Amino acid sequence: MTNGGQQYRKGIRVKMTSKPLTYKDAGVDIDAGNTLVERIKPLVARTRRPEVMAGLGGFGGLFAIPPGRYREPVLVSGTDGVGTKLKLAQITGIHDTIGIDLVAMCVNDVLVQGAEPLFFLDYFACGRLDTDLATAVIGGIAEGCEQAGAALIGGETAEMPDMYADGEYDLAGFCVGAVEREDIIDGSTAGPGDVIVGLASSGPHSNGYSLIRKVLDIAEDRTIDGKPAESALMEPTRIYVRSIMTLMASITIKGLAHITGGGITENVPRVLGDDLHAEIDINSWQQPAVFDWLQAGGRIETDEMRRTFNCGIGMAVIVDAADADAAIETLSNSGEQAWRLGHVRSGAGGVAYL
Repeated sequence: MTNGGQQYRKGIRVKMTSKPLTYKDAGVDIDAGNTLVERIKPLVARTRRPEVMAGLGGFGGLFAIPPGRYREPVLVSGTDGVGTKLKLAQITGIHDTIGIDLVAMCVNDVLVQGAEPLFFLDYFACGRLDTDLATAVIGGIAEGCEQAGAALIGGETAEMPDMYADGEYDLAGFCVGAVEREDIIDGSTAGPGDVIVGLASSGPHSNGYSLIRKVLDIAEDRTIDGKPAESALMEPTRIYVRSIMTLMASITIKGLAHITGGGITENVPRVLGDDLHAEIDINSWQQPAVFDWLQAGGRIETDEMRRTFNCGIGMAVIVDAADADAAIETLSNSGEQAWRLGHVRSGAGGVAYL
């Protein structure tokens, strides 16, 4: 039965349309999703490891731990995003490095337990799928996986109309690594007199960007070291996997701290016992220009800088004092800028800056 352009079916009133609706009419383009999968297949192939048992397209990624490699393997997992650095990527149109940030935030966290990152999965959500943009983002994810030696074995692309405006997207990542049970690094063996070695960051990495964007709103100086501020702030997060794995093969690492949200002040104590604290020599490194710019532009107090940003230190490594020089040499040979950042001392107290 019809009435005034309306149709009744089993008691439900339905407005007549000019044509049958499709998923694409609702804003979801299945064909675009299929095109994206085909475009990223060669990117994913670059990250393949021998343990990967299937390619893209399955309902789950298959990864076999090689027999005989571990006696008592412990799996270590991590998941993260890139915070509001995404907003800056969307403002600047720089989409090809944000995927590196995503991988870095996950693999560096897995690494600090002593685990080798094995495989990675990503989640990409948008309102309308732009295959060029998505390919750039996932290309960055593949690049990050290559840097970390992890296989990109799957992911999810979610097209959700009305959830995101055109050009907006969200990212999340998930990583699994493995470590021999006896080789887990948890800071339990760290003690007074141990040396804390600092590894240089490549910038703010992926933390503090809500504050960074506030500084951008008010800053009069729009350049950092001669580069546009927005471009300098999009420098991707450094991935420390290969250099730290090389170091682990040569000396005993007692503790590792990934300097992320909370900065130096909150992250270094996370790997120390309750009866220990860290002494950090503030004269041991020069705060990079990007942090000077942020501090001046936002009139940010020093304590707030240290508990918000990494201030130039992306990773802290705790080693026996007798191994400190060898550790710094090994890290330097691996391409890291490393130095004596401070010491572990007796007594509770978090971090003391000297």
